[in-house]
Amino acid sequence: MENFHLTHEHGKYKLKKEGAERSSKVFDTNKIDAIKSAKGFIESQSGGSLRIHKNSGEFQEERTYPRSIDPKKSKG
Repeated sequence: MENFHLTHEHGKYKLKKEGAERSSKVFDTNKIDAIKSAKGFIESQSGGSLRIHKNSGEFQEERTYPRSIDPKKSKG
């Protein structure tokens, strides 16, 4: 499963595959819309993990798309 990070930089949200130098996508929207767009992109790539960071750069939460490939079967 691929891991992606969603970070905030210079007023934009950037989706970057773990280990990559360049962003896969750049979103010029609010955080909620950036997460929705990142979800669609990850699902189109056969799924993966989205690690969402706060605007300060700190880790916030992790989500797996689609949910059916989540290795943890928790409700959260």
